Amino acid sequence: MSRNDDRSPANSFDPYNADRPLMMKCGCGRDHSAADHQAEAQALSAEAHSRDFIEATLVKALFPHEPLRRRFLQAVGANTARAAIASLLPMGALEAMAQDKGSLEKTDLKLGFIAITCATPLIMAGPLGFYKQQGLNVQLNKTAGWALIRDKMLNKEHDASHFLSPMPLAISMGIGSVAQPMRVATIQNINGQAITLALKHKDNRDPKGWKGFKFAVPFEFSMHNFLLRYYLAENGLNPDTDVQIRVVPPPEMVANLRAGNIDGFLGPDPFNQRAVYDEVGFIHILSKEIWDGHPCCAFGVSEDFIKQNPNTFAALYRSVLTAANMARDPKNRELIAKVISPTAYLNQPETVVAQVLTGKFADGLGGIKTVPDRADFDPVPWQSMAVWMLTQMKRWGYIKGDVNYKQIAEQVFLLTDAKKQMKLLDQKVPEGAYRKYSIMGREFDPAKADAYAKSFAISRT
Repeated sequence: MSRNDDRSPANSFDPYNADRPLMMKCGCGRDHSAADHQAEAQALSAEAHSRDFIEATLVKALFPHEPLRRRFLQAVGANTARAAIASLLPMGALEAMAQDKGSLEKTDLKLGFIAITCATPLIMAGPLGFYKQQGLNVQLNKTAGWALIRDKMLNKEHDASHFLSPMPLAISMGIGSVAQPMRVATIQNINGQAITLALKHKDNRDPKGWKGFKFAVPFEFSMHNFLLRYYLAENGLNPDTDVQIRVVPPPEMVANLRAGNIDGFLGPDPFNQRAVYDEVGFIHILSKEIWDGHPCCAFGVSEDFIKQNPNTFAALYRSVLTAANMARDPKNRELIAKVISPTAYLNQPETVVAQVLTGKFADGLGGIKTVPDRADFDPVPWQSMAVWMLTQMKRWGYIKGDVNYKQIAEQVFLLTDAKKQMKLLDQKVPEGAYRKYSIMGREFDPAKADAYAKSFAISRT
């Protein structure tokens, strides 16, 4: 059966019909009467209707202005357009997601996120219909800062959330907040950060000349804080005495750089690129130059949510994993930039977001760089990553006493669950749980975590 054979002949839902508007105002995504809805629903299978909705949503995201969609279709024809869109939309994965699915305990969900590119999979799963495909009605709640993200999860105002990867570890251990078991389902992104400096420091690129600098990071329990501290210490600076590190919400970083309140920040995108775009800063180094492949943000839930809503949790899992799989493919990055740039999500110029996601970007120093993996979206929650984060919490005094690194990592980072859901989606499932990493030329072996934490010349403990 061809892709068109399961469409109703009168289906105004077809996004490839240049003669009919794609309004998508109804709760099902269509502009029609209730009577029309009922009649057409009888003529169209549930599976086909769901598939059509997702496909139409993607086209709507790509062509938000109706005249542009029509002109495009008139120029290339419906078949060519359909083939192009089909290459972007992972329909096979979507159909696989619908299998092995029990009855959902809860369908209306609130997910918190910070407006940064690190949250790309979680965000794009909304407008591209991946949550709806799983039977979920998800409200994406843009949240002002990480402390608020934490508090809304602790208070159960959000069912699941975009997290900084170290946050669920800290919350589970009761560091910086009351203890509540949180779990990391996926890593949202790897790489994708940078050290950005004010333009006045163009000629001061050697960190040894940065004594007295004021830096911003988005949260204490963040890879940004740990990577900045690591970078400074490896260059001979004590991050607690030679510089100041303050917490600034990501959306406020560029304004603080412009005002001279800070000299630089290790922060999330798109704000590094936005500083270049606004001509107030330059990209000193990408975070991948500190640790290539490092984790940054995560998608997580509370342990209570998993226990009370196991099928809903699995559906959420499949939605976000499918989005991550799509985001990993470089050919989809420009489309994704279109989808996540609008006001409801990142509220950033599309060109800024596209520079981050495609890795072809202006550096603020007059150059154009091409780094395809500037940002990537490998979702695997490696427990060795969690162990490294714990070593840095120990190094900088956030954790006192002995640490059972392996036990905590395996409790919080749900690697087994991730592998199970990836297998169900016919995605490549990695082997193992603990990997070694090279961070600024220093090897990290998770089997020797305690010795590693104690090995640094500069630390707080």
